[in-house]
Amino acid sequence: MTPENKGTAQLTTAMVLSGTLGVFVVESGASPFNVVFFRVLFGALALGAYVLARGWLRDHGFTPRTLGLAVLGGVFIVFNWVFLFQSYENTSISVATVVYHTQPFYVVLLGALLFRERLTAAKAGWIGVAFAGLVLVSGVTPGDFASGGTYVLGLGQALLAALLYGLSTVVTKRISGVRPHLVALVQVLVGIPLLLPFADFGAMRGTGADWGWLVGLGIIHTGLMYVLMYAAYAQLPTAKIAVLAFTYPAVAMVMDWLVYGHHIGLVQALGVPLIVTASLKVTLAKAPWVVRTGAQPAPSAPAPAGPTRR
Repeated sequence: MTPENKGTAQLTTAMVLSGTLGVFVVESGASPFNVVFFRVLFGALALGAYVLARGWLRDHGFTPRTLGLAVLGGVFIVFNWVFLFQSYENTSISVATVVYHTQPFYVVLLGALLFRERLTAAKAGWIGVAFAGLVLVSGVTPGDFASGGTYVLGLGQALLAALLYGLSTVVTKRISGVRPHLVALVQVLVGIPLLLPFADFGAMRGTGADWGWLVGLGIIHTGLMYVLMYAAYAQLPTAKIAVLAFTYPAVAMVMDWLVYGHHIGLVQALGVPLIVTASLKVTLAKAPWVVRTGAQPAPSAPAPAGPTRR
């Protein structure tokens, strides 16, 4: 098997696992804060064990500056998960996942706003196309506002999650010389004390078999998935990463339909190709980001904002 074929298999597997994330969250029956707290706890144990086994804590490459950036990125990524999981409750896994995939556009806009990166007319146009698709996918009607606005709140939570992921991306892109696994480990470790005040341990009594879903979120969707993703990024060209990343929302929508009977309507479905096409255009137009010498934020499973180029 060639390195590229191996990377393709690794990334495809990681994205399929990502697509089951929403089911694990919902089936756990825990509140979003509790879900994220135990995800980072079990995820830190899984990633920590992997990093220790590889001997990467020696000569880790962190400086006070890059460690501070990793911690800041961790704050953004942890609360990104909280808002995404809250969005699952108020909309559906399908809608929340598609709306969440507006992250690449936030990365471009934040780069232009914060670091004066060039925003071309073509990128601006594709961002406009994506948000037109977002309007269609949202499927918001006047009745959604009249009924208390829970659905609209869920859409806002998914958008806020995407913005926080974008902030984590632009911060973490400034880290170089550190393995992405170590950056991800710092980011999940940050989540433990950060979310401890919000965790409701009393609500976890009698959880029973549902603990399996929480352990799975840490070991499968944080430990195993990251290892597969970061291994694949180092072996694949940008275009293939960008395309394969959309396995995640496709699987998530199928799982939402199979397990919960949720599916988006015809008009909403028209917005999906607009977001997908615009995301690919914007992602592939960006400068390459080499994972071997840089780092990426710990994903909740989305497409990498700055994928590897061989």
